[in-house]
Amino acid sequence: MKHKDGKPYQSDKSSWKVPMALTVVVLCGLSFYLGGIFCSEKERYVAEDVSKVVETPSGTATRAVQVKAISFPECSADFQDYTPCTDPKRWHKYGKHRLTFLERHCPPSFERQECLVPPPDGYKSPIRWPKSRDECWYRNVPYDWINKQKSNQHWLKKEGEKFLFPGGGTMFPNGVGSYVDLMQDLIPQMKDGTIRTAIDTGCGVASWGGDLLDRGILTVSLAPRDNHQAQVQFALERGIPAILGIISTQRLPFPSNSFDMAHCSRCLIPWTEFGGVYLLEIHRILRPGGFWVLSGPPVNYQHRWRGWNTTIEEQKSDYDKLQELLTSMCFKLFNKKDDIAVWQKLSDSNCYKKLDNPDNYPSKCDDGTEPDSAWYTPLRPCVVVPNPSAKKLKLDTLAKWPERLHVAPERVSDVRGGSAGAFKHDDDKWKVRAKHYKKLLPAIGTDKIRNVMDMNTLYGGFAAAVIDAPVWVMNVVSSYAPNTLPVVYDRGLIGTIHDWCEAFSTYPRTYDFLHLDGLFSAESHRCEMKYVLLEMDRILRPNGYTIIRESSYFVDAIATMAKGMRWSCRKEETEYGVEKEKVLICQKKLWYSKQSS
Repeated sequence: MKHKDGKPYQSDKSSWKVPMALTVVVLCGLSFYLGGIFCSEKERYVAEDVSKVVETPSGTATRAVQVKAISFPECSADFQDYTPCTDPKRWHKYGKHRLTFLERHCPPSFERQECLVPPPDGYKSPIRWPKSRDECWYRNVPYDWINKQKSNQHWLKKEGEKFLFPGGGTMFPNGVGSYVDLMQDLIPQMKDGTIRTAIDTGCGVASWGGDLLDRGILTVSLAPRDNHQAQVQFALERGIPAILGIISTQRLPFPSNSFDMAHCSRCLIPWTEFGGVYLLEIHRILRPGGFWVLSGPPVNYQHRWRGWNTTIEEQKSDYDKLQELLTSMCFKLFNKKDDIAVWQKLSDSNCYKKLDNPDNYPSKCDDGTEPDSAWYTPLRPCVVVPNPSAKKLKLDTLAKWPERLHVAPERVSDVRGGSAGAFKHDDDKWKVRAKHYKKLLPAIGTDKIRNVMDMNTLYGGFAAAVIDAPVWVMNVVSSYAPNTLPVVYDRGLIGTIHDWCEAFSTYPRTYDFLHLDGLFSAESHRCEMKYVLLEMDRILRPNGYTIIRESSYFVDAIATMAKGMRWSCRKEETEYGVEKEKVLICQKKLWYSKQSS
């Protein structure tokens, strides 16, 4: 550096020695102070240097993740039915238009709870299947409102310490069995294995889905979170598949052309409003040749209108409008009797060709949104047209149940790297793994386990391997992974799309068994491990089990965190005894809140 006169600048070393020394001292002191603040949190995870070295899947050696022991605190007692992404305490932040506030709205990261959700006071281990279909402990789902409001419709009734489920509903107060018998007369495909998967929108306490289980039909019962009824919680407590959800402004978390049948029994969804956009969503998720069943207004309006606080003219107008909308979407009236009307989604391409006319409403969807995109994807007022080149997508071209379970679906070739050979390999692999799991956890296949979740499935291989056990499996496909959920549905299984960086759409204590295969290996770069484990703890029933199949890199750290959640775990070998991968078997303990009486 030079002075302004151009002469070289001679630095005076003595002039900066003192300030530099002071700076170092100040920085060291500040560092020590900040370190004391941020490292004094007793419940903070701190990574440790460990000597254990494991082989990663790529073959390179790396140090395993390890964390210090921790004990998670209890949440307060008012969190016993906490559903983070559908929390009534946050509804006021969102609009009422089309019931937007009932959709998923997850809390920001700084509002996340890092505590264990307690069970209700007096909680007992759930009654086991199949007895649970007809009764459950009152203390496990302590909601009196639905009992008082629906007592005349025989949804449920309280007797002593239990809720009993007589099998009634708004449109079938005298029993769901005779209601479904009539439905089977209208839809013969319900009897011969043609129809396997169904969705029930506005499910009540899921009596319809519960009855169909004995008839070989697997139903996803759907209802929104509410303050009074807890419909989905009742369904899951009974051991019937259910999930929190609502058709509002976002697509349901299912791929297109998946369900064989959809059902609405006076579910109060305004089907003809907003341009029929809710019907368009039913059309999207329903398989070509599939059936939509409606009972309640405006069906049978000629005989029922007096009980609906309306006029016969208004109800006739609503029915005509509904029929017109369904016809414009390529549905045809298939059958009708008494209070039940059945429409079928056409598989004939001639109807869909008419949608090319720009004057038609609704129009054909353009290619701007993938038909199977269903995670925070807005509803669109257009028709998702089935792929005409998919010859085995139609209901009458699929193998009948149970043969379709092990037949490679046509849509497996739409998955990157997917093929009939890859499907067969996956199917065979899970038969071997499930056999090994049953040795490690003998409870699999017994009445101790009913509600099961495979947290990151590929083709539903685990669910297929335990199909003979008295269980049902919710197959979850990551919203960041290749969308293989169409394959799951094509083989006659059920599932949903989900992002495990967020809470799942269910109540606490609703699954007996959680299975995950490599979830942390796949998602740890996005989702913090402790939040995934806390979410697993929230949805797992006390005394419930988990099988965590993971890279050796993660297993010990998972076990340490699990201990802090009051789980007891043991590490086991895989069926092949490889060092790179381990199996962690855990059980969640039953405990009660300190605030409990």
